[in-house]
Amino acid sequence: MERIRIIDSKDHVGEIVQIGGWIANKRSSGKIAFLQLRDGSAFFQGVVVKNEVPEEVFETAKGLSQETSVIVTGEIREDSRSKFGYEIGIQNIEVVGESNEYPITPKEHGTDFLMDNRHLWLRSSRQHAIMQIRNEIIRATYEFYNSRGFTKIDPPILTSSAPEGTTELFSTDYFGQDAYLSQTGQLYAEAAAMAFGKVFSFGPTFRAEKSKTRRHLTEFWMIEPEMAFVKHEESLQIQEQYVAFLVQSVLDNCDYALDVLGRDKDLLKTYTELPFPRISYDEAIELLNANGFDDIKWGDDFGSPHETYIANHFSKPVFITNYPKGIKPFYMPSPEDRDDVVICADLIAPEGYGEIIGGSERAIGYENMKQRIEDNNLSLDDYGWYLDLNKYGPVPHSGFGLGLERAVTWISGIEHIREASPFPRLLHRIYP
Repeated sequence: MERIRIIDSKDHVGEIVQIGGWIANKRSSGKIAFLQLRDGSAFFQGVVVKNEVPEEVFETAKGLSQETSVIVTGEIREDSRSKFGYEIGIQNIEVVGESNEYPITPKEHGTDFLMDNRHLWLRSSRQHAIMQIRNEIIRATYEFYNSRGFTKIDPPILTSSAPEGTTELFSTDYFGQDAYLSQTGQLYAEAAAMAFGKVFSFGPTFRAEKSKTRRHLTEFWMIEPEMAFVKHEESLQIQEQYVAFLVQSVLDNCDYALDVLGRDKDLLKTYTELPFPRISYDEAIELLNANGFDDIKWGDDFGSPHETYIANHFSKPVFITNYPKGIKPFYMPSPEDRDDVVICADLIAPEGYGEIIGGSERAIGYENMKQRIEDNNLSLDDYGWYLDLNKYGPVPHSGFGLGLERAVTWISGIEHIREASPFPRLLHRIYP
């Protein structure tokens, strides 16, 4: 007898199969027991009818506790009443592992309780759906870049330098010298781009921000492409193509997960329509000031309310371009006609989700880059290897970084970024 996964039920309608999984929930009457089963691929219903099975099977079904692991045998059949569309008519139940007094019951629980039990909370249908979408975004990322000739590069996690300053970094002793948990793989990806042309990195990054907002984690994953011989305009086109590709891939491959989360798929579809609108930083300040935002002036960085208003004004992801030089890192160049702004863009997601991509053209020229490092009070010794990129065959190049968890949060339509990571690291939370 074939053992299948729930997700493959559609291919086995009318067949007798086995499924190994867990009891997510159950309810029963005198004659029928309904078991909600999960096996890691999906959730669906198992039905045990008293007069169709031996008495001991029905008694076993009635006595099953939440999260008991089982192997069930039965016939797959269509079930038009459920989101999943299929169920199993159970003929036999083998109990594999008991579960007693499972702490996360179907009732409401507080956030702290759920986060303390994150290792178990992952089993719920909502968290399962979010992780399926996260997995699809990861899969689609590799497909997008591999199909376009990018080479995957893995930057180090321990670094001796801080590309965006040391104030928000976790430091550690590295055999007697200072080291930091990486806040970005960008500089190493730039070096790799000079070797391979087009590269992307995909790995964990760390920010020691004392922030409790719904958008921030202290440990998160970044996708960071770097592209030689690519100017800013071409980079923006790649960015919007990438984001549209991710959204479409989730729509194509995570239909059930989106239904579980109640996500508006028609709205998501509008986010695949290119090009995305653009607004300059100057224009964004004027827009905000004209609409009651008197708390922000030219030279300030945008906060959450500002980004939300701008994105909702366009009802689509929107690029904000050419930020002031003073609020951006040293490696961003200025356009020829202005010295007070830099050639960069942030992509702001609609519905209040804020920035999901930050990118720029990269400054080139040895003396130029040396002066920028000195002006930012950074160590020339630490950045000697980075300066070499401007000594040996420098070329125009551009890159950007997309925060995985922010993208998951937005595409899933969930309220807080903590649910977009399997084991989130937040201010004051490092357990479990």
